[in-house]
Amino acid sequence: MRRKRQRAEHGREALGDRLRLYSRWWVARGWSSPRAWRWIGLGVLLLAVVLVIFRQPLADRLWPETRIQQLLDEGQRALQQGRLSASDGSGARELFQAAAALDPDRSDVQNALVRTGQAALERARRQLAAGDHDGAAVALELARQLQVSATDIEQVAATAQRAASDRDGLEQLLQQAEAAQAQGRLDDGPDSALPLYQRVLALQPDRMRALAGRDEVLSDLLAQANDEIAQGKLADAVATVQRVESYDGGHADLPPTKAALNAALDQRMQQAERDLARGRLERATTGFQQVLAVNDNTAAWQGLQRIARARAQEATRLAADFHFEQAEQALSHARELAPDSADVASASQALLRARAARQSMEAGLAPAARERRLKELLAKLEVAEARQQWLLPPGSSAYDHFKAAQALAPQDARVKRAAARIQPAARSCLEENLRGNRLRAARGCLDAWQALAPADPALAPARRRLAQRWIAVGSERLGMGDTAFAQQALEQAQEVDGTAPEIGAFAERVRAAIP
Repeated sequence: MRRKRQRAEHGREALGDRLRLYSRWWVARGWSSPRAWRWIGLGVLLLAVVLVIFRQPLADRLWPETRIQQLLDEGQRALQQGRLSASDGSGARELFQAAAALDPDRSDVQNALVRTGQAALERARRQLAAGDHDGAAVALELARQLQVSATDIEQVAATAQRAASDRDGLEQLLQQAEAAQAQGRLDDGPDSALPLYQRVLALQPDRMRALAGRDEVLSDLLAQANDEIAQGKLADAVATVQRVESYDGGHADLPPTKAALNAALDQRMQQAERDLARGRLERATTGFQQVLAVNDNTAAWQGLQRIARARAQEATRLAADFHFEQAEQALSHARELAPDSADVASASQALLRARAARQSMEAGLAPAARERRLKELLAKLEVAEARQQWLLPPGSSAYDHFKAAQALAPQDARVKRAAARIQPAARSCLEENLRGNRLRAARGCLDAWQALAPADPALAPARRRLAQRWIAVGSERLGMGDTAFAQQALEQAQEVDGTAPEIGAFAERVRAAIP
């Protein structure tokens, strides 16, 4: 041991001697030696390389506070951007852990790690709510690694477990919905496609498979509605469109389908008007009723009222000819369309009078009693005729007395003379009232004429003239702004003669004038 110490001391003395000799040489000749300067340059270069390569470790060792703050700042930016963890070390967790490695006791570093754990836990909650169960599991594991409160983690984990169970149930619902859709069961019960998709979306509003499936089903239903429109099933089409609208009022295919439906309703309304004008009452009734089954269309309702009047007038004519069965049918149709109509009430009275007249005709009266009754009826007939009470009041009109007299003695010369007198009187009454533009009174005379002689060929042109007069007066009053009277005039003209060629244009003007 002693010898080793001696040898070491001897070596240090030798090294010191060499250094002193080199120092004397450098002082004497080194400043002018190129070789010496080459070695100095090489040493400086090596030192620079070492500093470049090991600058960060050296800086961390010499100035650790600066590096920690830099890591904290970078970690905070990563946290704000949602990069909680990254395999390349750029995540918030990795940056804050690197800062903790430099100084484990710094409170701001520990707080940063706690915030990262809370952010991971909150991300797990959000991803569970959005249905991203895999992402939620990753975020929850990160929260565990960052030592977030075990109670909070257990709550989220329990929610995740329940969500996994619900997910299995939702997946089953989705499969059932897709199977129902493939079978064409779109919306015909709780186990059909659309209700099943809705159940899924009620629990997960952003579930893309359910959203896409529901959109396809709604498109199929709207295609079905278009087929129903093409087949004339307007009520069915409206019901289908309403079902689609209740599920998704903003569906892209709704506007064109609703436009097609409205166009079909307009066409049906126009066809019903044409049928009514041409006397096709059954078809007109069906058309108006189809429009009313869809919406509360005023024009369609008025069309049915006009048909009811026409049916009531038909019942009156049939009753006058003692065709009671056909009159009852016409009156029944009128009563179905407008049970509270005055025309229906009038037709009912006419039918009762006709039945009473027929019964009187069939009653076996004694000749003397028959004669007294006949004279009484003819006297009353003359009084009603003088007062121009052709149809009203019911039971006391000229028509009622004439019919009763005719039932008692159809071949009696006095009854035939009364008939020959009354029919021209009714025609004269019509002409006189037309000349004075007393159109409502003229209508009463026309109805009396028709009741007395329903088969008279002169009736049709007379009806046409009265309808045209109503249109002319209505047009004049419409030009003065009296739309209410114009509407009444249109209705009267349609009742008197719905086939008058002027009615269409006048009806358009009236509709355009009514706001």
